[in-house]
Parts: sequence; structure tokens; C-alpha cells
Amino acid sequence: MNTPPQPAQPVRASDLVGCRYRLRQRREHPDVPELPDALLRQPQMDAVRATVFEMLPVKRALGDGRRKAFTRIDIDPGAGVDARVVETRLALKRRAHLITNAALEGTIDGVPTLAEADVLVRTDQGYAPVIISNHRVAREHPHEEIQMVPTGRIGLGAPITVRAKGRHHTVDGYRLAMAYLLLGDLADGRGGVIGQDRTRAYIVDPSRYTQPLRDALAVEIPDEPKRMKQCASCRFWPLCKPRLEELDDISLLLPGGRGDVWRERGLHTVQSLIDSGPAEPAALARAWRAGIPVLRREQMADVPRADVEIDIDMEAYLDQGAYLWGAFDGETYHPFVTWEEVGDAAEEANFNAFWSWLMARRRAAHEAGQTFRAYCYAAGGENHWLRSSARRFASVDADEVAEFIASDEWVDVFALVRRSLVGTDGLGLKVLGPVVGFEWEDDDVDGERSVALRRAGRLGDDAAREMLLRYNEDDCRATRAVRDFLDAGAQGVPEFGAV
Repeated sequence: MNTPPQPAQPVRASDLVGCRYRLRQRREHPDVPELPDALLRQPQMDAVRATVFEMLPVKRALGDGRRKAFTRIDIDPGAGVDARVVETRLALKRRAHLITNAALEGTIDGVPTLAEADVLVRTDQGYAPVIISNHRVAREHPHEEIQMVPTGRIGLGAPITVRAKGRHHTVDGYRLAMAYLLLGDLADGRGGVIGQDRTRAYIVDPSRYTQPLRDALAVEIPDEPKRMKQCASCRFWPLCKPRLEELDDISLLLPGGRGDVWRERGLHTVQSLIDSGPAEPAALARAWRAGIPVLRREQMADVPRADVEIDIDMEAYLDQGAYLWGAFDGETYHPFVTWEEVGDAAEEANFNAFWSWLMARRRAAHEAGQTFRAYCYAAGGENHWLRSSARRFASVDADEVAEFIASDEWVDVFALVRRSLVGTDGLGLKVLGPVVGFEWEDDDVDGERSVALRRAGRLGDDAAREMLLRYNEDDCRATRAVRDFLDAGAQGVPEFGAV
């Protein structure tokens, strides 16, 4: 008996960002399970939603007219998509004031789509979708204004104008626009986004994103895969990798859009880059083909050294605050960590302790007639949180922080690496570790997993706390190992001209 063809899975907003081939794989291989890291992310997002839903009103408050009906319908998030779509339709027919875990299905420009709105809010004009995002969706601003509704007043309170500037994130815009279009005549014309500040729903106009959404939906799904940065964490990579290798696709060497400039010149494979590309890209392609991860430039950067050297690595929770500043002085690892909520007194005390310790080591070196330097790997994150922490917390002198960052006593090791080496798969710290002979004790921990460990650590999980500290310590030690390796001339790494 022939099995009838299954309807194509509808497009979600997340399918329109990053790898577009993923949708084809999801439709053709629906049984491929999620990877463990992806499964770790779900409880985090579930906890965020639970926090927000706890804040949402369940009845009218004093002054709202308590005798007026207020209906909140919480759809079971564990129900299948089809069931949630049906439950959402029924809740809309009942004219519920709040509907959580809503799902809307339909077509947009002939494309089957599915919008998952965390909350649908009934207003005088219809329904407004509200989404929950892990992005920072607005920042305080002295001159810009935006409207918001406190989370605990959604569906009851009028918007309040505050001094802040909204920040757009593509996937958030697609989520809002998709829900807005699928609501059709029921749409209020407004939408809301709850970001990392869970207490506020910022009001946005979803129609701003409808044309970009339609443009994205109109793009045809690629016939072949293309390697991208997120492939390493994608469940379909074991299916895509053999096909890319069969094609000898240039994205194996130059992922994402990095290979587009060569595709435009007719070079679509690694071999064509080897045969016809300019000298440096061709040498890099030959190295990749030979399994050589790193090449040495002819002229290497000098590595600044000092009598007192400290390697630093920071861990932040999303965009909310830095909870761990680790420092390795060549003998001892010094962690400055808080397991409390970031953004208030606990983070301030922790940062103050770290900064006071670092400046004390600096002063002691100067007073002893010694030179001093502190190092980090890729200073962007550390610089952001140094400045942000000094700006937010009055107990640390912002001018002193700015002076230190601008001095030659603060060294970005990654900048030295980029001037000295070229990598066939980037020059991240984890890439260079094996090259310089360094091994992480927990080699499966990365920035994303650290978020899950932080959450477990906040709940009192001692094993998670210990793993986070080991991970941070190893990053500090790896930074030192890399600069020692560069200072020794990157021995054992072939030069460009030798490949």
C-alpha cells in the first residue's frame, strides 16, 4: 500500500535566520533527534517563560473594575502543535484576555507558516502578540522614547512612555510579523517584546517587519547544504557533512558568506581555490586539505612581556551582567565569582573585589620597580564588561578603568595571534589549544553550555559550579600558553610559503 505524501512542515521564524537548508533537512528527516546541547537550552527557555508567566495577571486588580470579567487561558506547552493551534482558535473565539503558549497556523504569500506567540493579549482593537526573547531588546537612553507595559499589567494597564531605545533582532521581528499576519482581521496592529528585563514588555509595530518577512519567505530553499558557523551545533550536520565533502564545497574551508567572493569568481570548490586562487587563499586551502590547522606568517608580532603577568577571562550571563572574573598569575588561579543575581549589589561587590585585587597587584609591581601587564583573549567582551561595570557601579572609578584599557599594560592576545598566524578553521582559543599543547580538563564546555552551568550553579549545584570555575581557569591558562607559544616563535607551525 502506498503511503500518502505528508504535508510539508510549516515555516517557523527561526527557519528564516541562518542556515536555510535546515528547513529542507527538517522536512526530509523529521526523526533526527536534537543534540544534547539543544536539549539543554530548552529547560533554560522554559524557566524564562515560567518566570514571565508567573508575573502575568490572572485577574483584575484594585482600580481595574474587579466585577468585569478577566479570562486568562494557559495552553499546555507540552501539547502537540496541532493541538495548540486548535486550543488557540478556541481561546480567540472565547475572547480571552490573555492566551499563553499560543500557536497560529496559516499561509503567508502561499507559504505554510507557523507562529508561536508566547502571549496573545486582547485589546480594544483586537489581539497583540507578545514574544519572550533572550535578547536585550531595549536600553535606557536619555533622548529616545519608547512605550512599554509592565509585565504584571499586560492586558490591564495602558502603555507607559519611558526613556529607552529599542534594539532590533531579526528573528524577533520575524516572530512578531508572522503572528501579526496570521492573526489577520483580529490583529490589534501592535506587538510586544519581553527581553532580558523580564519585567517590561516593550511595544513595537510588527508591520515594520512584514516586508522583510515576506522577502525572506520568498527566498527558495537551497538545493545543497552550505557550511556555516552553527553547523557544529546542528543535529543535521552528520547528514550535511558527507554531501559537502562529496561536493568539495568551498564552505568547508570558508564557512558562511566568507566564500562568496570566490564563488562570484567561479571558484566553488576547495580544489578550484588551490588551483586558481591567489597565493594566500590557495596556501590556506592546501593546508586545510593536508589537515594543518594553523600557518605562520612570515613576520610575526612581538609579544609584550612583563615582570608581573596576569591572564584574565570573564564569564557573563547573557547581556545582564558579568558573574565571574578569573585571573591566573602564573602560579595561582584567582576566581572572583557570584552565584547571586547579576545587575545589582552582588555583581557590584564581586566586580569591586576583582578590580581592587587587580589594581593592587598593579600598584605593588610599580612600587617594586617591576613592569606589569594583564592579558586576555579577544578583549571585546572583557572591555565591554569592564566599562559597563564601572559605569553601572559607583564603587569603581570609570576613569581608572578607561585609562587601564587604553594603556599598554592591557594586552589582547587574539590581536597578536591574528598578526602572527592564519587558521584553516579560525583562530579561537579552543582551535589553538591543541596547536600549543594545551588541553582543557572539560573540553566539551563552551560559552553556550556555560549558561546552563551557571543556571545550575545558581540553584546550588556544586558540580556545576566547580566545572564553571575549571572552565574559566583553563581559559586563563590557555591564554598564557598561547602567548608563550607565540613568544617562542610558534615552533612547529609551517610558514605560508612552505605549504
